[in-house]
Amino acid sequence: MEEKQIEVAPGFLSYLDSVKARDPAARSRWEVLLYPGVIALGFHRIGHWLWGGELYFLARLVNHIARFLTAIDIHPGAKIGRNFFIDHGFTVIGETAEIGDDVTIYQNVTLGGTNPSTGIGGKRHPTIRDGVVIGSGAQVLGPIEVGQGAKVGANSVVTKDVAPGATVVGIPARPVPVDTVHYSPGFVAYGTPCGEDCDPGRARLVELEEQIEELRNEIRTLKAARQPAPKAKSA
Repeated sequence: MEEKQIEVAPGFLSYLDSVKARDPAARSRWEVLLYPGVIALGFHRIGHWLWGGELYFLARLVNHIARFLTAIDIHPGAKIGRNFFIDHGFTVIGETAEIGDDVTIYQNVTLGGTNPSTGIGGKRHPTIRDGVVIGSGAQVLGPIEVGQGAKVGANSVVTKDVAPGATVVGIPARPVPVDTVHYSPGFVAYGTPCGEDCDPGRARLVELEEQIEELRNEIRTLKAARQPAPKAKSA
């Protein structure tokens, strides 16, 4: 049966297509329906609706069923936008987390909280803006904000705000000091740009070497300017 014959809402089809576009392993919408991240999000929509109606026990029950089936733990209080995709699983998303549209999270990611007394108005978990990609194993902790279009590299630990469009890697996470578009055009899988030139340490070393070479050239110019002019020979 062809995919276009699936009788579901157009919005749901667009969601399946958005997941398929981010995962080259998906061959059809039918496959996407079996993804644990898609199933977990479906359960979360139900649990979040129950949570909003103050049916907390039922909301948590739905949450536990989803976690048992998918190994993904999304608190029913978390706010999640459109086209959210968890690739693979084993992810934890806390109660006050806020996730925008078109966000991609890979396996073993935690959107974790801090002590309630340190948050503002009970906000303990991160805010993830539209189009963010978070690589596998990353830990994003506290009431921080990851700006629109930012990328968090695999196994990074993020405890401070991330600027829109930035790519951060490492422990603690720091911005990659080079333009990653050349190395990883378009969607960056796992939030981690490929190529050794995107390593922060190596990029910084290259930058320092360029600065040293510039200083050497300036010193040569100054030395040449201070050399006395040759005396004219007498007739």
